[in-house]
Amino acid sequence: MTQEELDALMNEDIDLDEAQEDPVPSAEKSDAPNEEPKEHREEEYKISATQKWPPPPPTDDNRMVHQLDDVTKESEEKASEIFDHIEKIGNELMEAEGTMVDVVETFQSNIELFKNLSSKFPDVKAFKAQLEKNELARTIVEEHVTSLQEHGDAIMNVMDIMQYQDIHRQKIERVINVMRALSGYMNELFAGKIDDSKRVASAHHLPGDTGTADVVSSDDIETLLASFSK
Repeated sequence: MTQEELDALMNEDIDLDEAQEDPVPSAEKSDAPNEEPKEHREEEYKISATQKWPPPPPTDDNRMVHQLDDVTKESEEKASEIFDHIEKIGNELMEAEGTMVDVVETFQSNIELFKNLSSKFPDVKAFKAQLEKNELARTIVEEHVTSLQEHGDAIMNVMDIMQYQDIHRQKIERVINVMRALSGYMNELFAGKIDDSKRVASAHHLPGDTGTADVVSSDDIETLLASFSK
């Protein structure tokens, strides 16, 4: 007999003969092993496709929509920071490219000057030497300009690729909206007309249940009845 049935007996709500009936023989009870529900520590609840334990507890670390909201928020913030850094690098490359183009124009002006001087004064070797140095410097600077242009194109490609991050964020948000819609639908589907606070409490023990701690034995009932007769 459960504690609820004993309380009902004390309040004279049930028949005494029915309360003493036991669907399971006492001999079978004594022979049956006393199995206790296995307890698992919280750290044993791990997300794994092969894990056989029950689902993990509904903590903040395991709430799916909560986690997805954090992912979309942090992803958007980090992507914005990345775009800021990329934009800064791209602007610096454009400024460096503009400076290098000005340097190339300066070297080109020097080359034309030393060409004229070298042609008018062929015996002056310094003019020819400076002409060669300026031509070499111009070639090196032009190579750097080409390299800066290539890096600028690479930066633009990175920014184009980063656009997919926003698409991924939108896909996750769509999944969140579907999950929230399903959650609302399930709540409506399982809704009842009776408020949960007004529902009758479920029995702690039913015939055939094992491992219930609050079951009153027949000896306890006999002792209680004996105390009533005194």
